[in-house]
Order: sequence, then structure tokens, then C-alpha cells
Amino acid sequence: QLQLVASGGGLVQAGGSLRLSCAASGFNFNFHSIYWLRQGPGKEREGVSCISHNGDTTKYIEPVKGRFTISRDNAKKMVYLQMDNLKPEDTAVYRCALPGIAYVCDDARKISENDYWGPGTQVTVSS
Repeated sequence: QLQLVASGGGLVQAGGSLRLSCAASGFNFNFHSIYWLRQGPGKEREGVSCISHNGDTTKYIEPVKGRFTISRDNAKKMVYLQMDNLKPEDTAVYRCALPGIAYVCDDARKISENDYWGPGTQVTVSS
């Protein structure tokens, strides 16, 4: 059974850090890119970052560049999102996602409702 379970969210003050984890199971993890998306209160869903199947390629949206770092451990079937210098505008539900096999991690903004989105983890950044 395909699963992507995000964890690690919480409440943090502006300038703080959180590390999100995404545990994958039920599919051939090593063959797939993975991406993170988020949806803040009253905002549209948006892609945040993606990572290629082997971790060689990573992409970020402009607002998080230099603050967020995506990584993966294929042996553990895990993807991580290290978030530093958090800002109140980063407040959102964060989810990790499994795109189709044809997906290429060349633009972190690419998301599709046809992809599998796991349940989210809430990140709240107070000012």
C-alpha cells in the first residue's frame, strides 16, 4: 500500500528551524522524484521543493531558496526538508508527494492533483 507520511511540524518562532521528514513505503522509492508542497491559511497550494530519484537534482521556489534544504536517504526510504530562518509566511500544512514516473524535477512549482499527496504536517511560525 502506497504511503508517504510527513512528520516533524510544530510551532516555532520566526528565525527558528524545523526538520520535516517523509517516510515512504509501498512503491519503488529509488526510482521516483519526490516533492514537498504546502498550503497556508487562505492561500493556494504551492510546490516548495523537489528532489530527483538519486538526489542529484534539487529545486526550490524563490521564497525558500537559501533557507530550505531538501535531501533524501534511499536506503531508509526517507525524504527530509530542513527549514531554517523560518518566517511567519512559511506557516502552512506541508505534505510530501509522489509524482508520476515521467516527472522531472526541473521546477519546484510543478504540482498535480493526479500525484499522490500524503497527509500533511502543520508548521506554524510565530512572529
